[in-house]
Amino acid sequence: MKLIYGTTNKAKIEFMKKHTEPLGIEILSLADVNSPKLDVNESGDTPIENAKIKALAYYRELRQPVFSCDSGLYIDGLDEARQPGAHVRSVGGRELNDEEAIAYFSSLAAEFGGSITARYQHAICLVLDETRIYEHMDDDIASERFLIVEKPHEKRNEGFPLDSLSVDIKSGKYYYDMNDRTKKLAEGDDGFAAFFQRTLKCHGDGSLDTNAVCGPQGN
Repeated sequence: MKLIYGTTNKAKIEFMKKHTEPLGIEILSLADVNSPKLDVNESGDTPIENAKIKALAYYRELRQPVFSCDSGLYIDGLDEARQPGAHVRSVGGRELNDEEAIAYFSSLAAEFGGSITARYQHAICLVLDETRIYEHMDDDIASERFLIVEKPHEKRNEGFPLDSLSVDIKSGKYYYDMNDRTKKLAEGDDGFAAFFQRTLKCHGDGSLDTNAVCGPQGN
């Protein structure tokens, strides 16, 4: 079974491939289907609104099943007006590149004494057609709380700039320095696979079918 991921972010595509491959889902990039990157106006106030805006835009362009994801960053103790929320990279009216985002959140951590506690709230929207639209944003696809610290790690993960500032609260280690098993437990990403299992009806052989949907519509 094939699903198009409405993003050009290579890191996000590889992340989703890893979590859906055991289900027999083949994730296709926009390049795989010769789709242009759309200039989507992500005007939503929440991650789930932006995920739906993007998924619908790509579905209407491609007329094939497509999903999109979005994330919001929420920082403990930060004034609501300064919360990154669904616009993590948008600061002062402009979009930050990876290094600019690292510099901005590093300075924010410095402002609060060297570290701040944060959490990502993730959202996903799957569009099979104009009438079958499935959304999810809940704790099973949210990250655990973690620290954003002032000093960046030397490593970089293109498309995920804050990985260089992210530290596990329990161990005090950068996520980059944790072993694979611990990192998997810390990520808590099995909720994405569960979303597809709930939403796409399973056959007796365990394969999934976009023509038979068993999950509830909406989030």
